[in-house]
Amino acid sequence: MAAKIKKGDLVEVISGPTQERGGYRGKQGRVIEVFTETDRLVVEGVNYVTKHVRVGQSDRGAKEGGLETVEAPIHVSNVALIDPSTKKPTRVGIRVEEIEKDGKKKTVRVRYAKKSGKDL
Repeated sequence: MAAKIKKGDLVEVISGPTQERGGYRGKQGRVIEVFTETDRLVVEGVNYVTKHVRVGQSDRGAKEGGLETVEAPIHVSNVALIDPSTKKPTRVGIRVEEIEKDGKKKTVRVRYAKKSGKDL
């Protein structure tokens, strides 16, 4: 399922509490990282958690530590890919196309945004 959403895609959170209630539903962001084995992904600006970092010395000798806020992974089923033409969340399909490159035909899978019932 995570193969339909890739690093760098623009996605929108479609589940959880609304932004008025302190959640992230309706928020859009770019995918930073995809974990295919657990079907989770990290979205920029979504699902912030506080991480405690132990004090340690960096390469330059400075001591760093304390509290950091970082994005945590969310499940791929909680986000939807944004259609580039309508800027709204949409479902994703995969179709097989043949591409001719250097005189050779190659079969590749291409992602495309499906039209929803409201767009027809």
